[in-house]
Amino acid sequence: MVMFALIPYLALSAAIGPVTPIIGGDLHISAQAMSLGSGMANAAYAIGTVMAVQFAQLLHQRRMMILYVSLLVVGSVLAAAAQNAGMFIAGHVLQGLCTSLLLIAAVPPLALGFGVEKFRSTAVIMSMCIFGAVTLGPAIGGVQAEAHAWRPLFWVVAAVSAAALVLALLTFEDTPPADRTAPRNPLPIGLAAVGSVAAFYGASELLTHKFLEARTVVPLLGGLALIVVLIVNQYRAEHPLLRIRAMLSSTIPVAGLVLALCAAAASVSATVLTASLLAGRYGPLHVGLLYLPELAGAIGTAVLLGVVIDKRALQYLPLAGMVFLAAGIAVFRIQLPPTQALTLIGSGLTGIGLGATVAPALFAAGFSLPAATLQRVFAIVELLRAVAAFMIAPVFTHFAVTVGGNPRAGTGIALWIGLGLAIAGAVVPVLLYLLGGARPEAAQLDRFMDGEGPAWHSPTLLARARKRVRRLRLADASVRS
Repeated sequence: MVMFALIPYLALSAAIGPVTPIIGGDLHISAQAMSLGSGMANAAYAIGTVMAVQFAQLLHQRRMMILYVSLLVVGSVLAAAAQNAGMFIAGHVLQGLCTSLLLIAAVPPLALGFGVEKFRSTAVIMSMCIFGAVTLGPAIGGVQAEAHAWRPLFWVVAAVSAAALVLALLTFEDTPPADRTAPRNPLPIGLAAVGSVAAFYGASELLTHKFLEARTVVPLLGGLALIVVLIVNQYRAEHPLLRIRAMLSSTIPVAGLVLALCAAAASVSATVLTASLLAGRYGPLHVGLLYLPELAGAIGTAVLLGVVIDKRALQYLPLAGMVFLAAGIAVFRIQLPPTQALTLIGSGLTGIGLGATVAPALFAAGFSLPAATLQRVFAIVELLRAVAAFMIAPVFTHFAVTVGGNPRAGTGIALWIGLGLAIAGAVVPVLLYLLGGARPEAAQLDRFMDGEGPAWHSPTLLARARKRVRRLRLADASVRS
């Protein structure tokens, strides 16, 4: 049920690119309006991560899930049957909102609700389906674009959403609110809403406007500033909605967050930018098929995640994934536009890199904190990851077109930036481990699943460095005395 609810929008986010001109032509929507619609759908996805936590605290969770899935079906049907811009954009925005509501409401209970014996298979299936849907998206979009159609794709999405609703009804088991005494806190939701809408609006305007124009840079930077304010507010709040302090004061969660965000941002440069160059040389289906090795990489790393989920290697896997991701970007950068052979090799390496980084890093971060906080921690991580993954694409695309004199030169510069992000995503977490004194160890899943504490020990952020500074100060004071 969870997979059927999550996969449609995640697949669409990667598949909609090739069919966007067809949708615009059929419904008489300008390219800028299509960009704005996609931006608002992504903003709704980001907002839903925070809303879901508040609703889960105060309302019956399974009843809310039924509502979320029902609205997902409504949104999917609206988009598939759209006769004008308003219907299509409203449906697509509703798809983004309900997907993130379901992600936060359903995934943590799914991961924790069936015991240690099924945790491994749950992790494999979730990773395989979610990242498989994302990596399969370009090929699916290429098939539809080659057929000069878009409605079949959206009707399939609507049918999958309807299947999720049927399964949600058949498996319904009422559960009480997580905490009826939790404070009603509209401020985090308001900051997330205004910040996300503003940031994604500014990013979507980059299609037809310069970066330094007021209508782009002001909402983009202002929205990002509001998201920073949200993080600071929840870190300092006495009764926060999101457990940011516990996450940001611990070494392994911070390292995992940094790695996941860098991987999400860097992978965009490897796929979106190179695919845009290849679109001028090959048809959409041909381009989509060139990126199919990403799917094989995602599937392989999902299986590997299941193998190492309770071993020390789980904390090494994201680091290895960043190496593969950096290698994939470097392969793409060898020649622009890349040849078919380079594209196949590069997409395979980036598929391995993406599958081996984001999901393992999030598991590593989650295992470092008590299981009871998983939903709240997962919400803020997914909010930040959504901003990094979805908003960076239009920024990088604009950068590639406007810098360097031509798209090929601009894309090359943007790929260097992506490679730098991938390298930083590997180096910074290693430094955090060293400065914090963290050591990879096998996860104690029984302890974690029983709610007795984290699956492993995560030192306070920069604990070893702070201890050394204190020693130096004491030694200096002793010498002076």
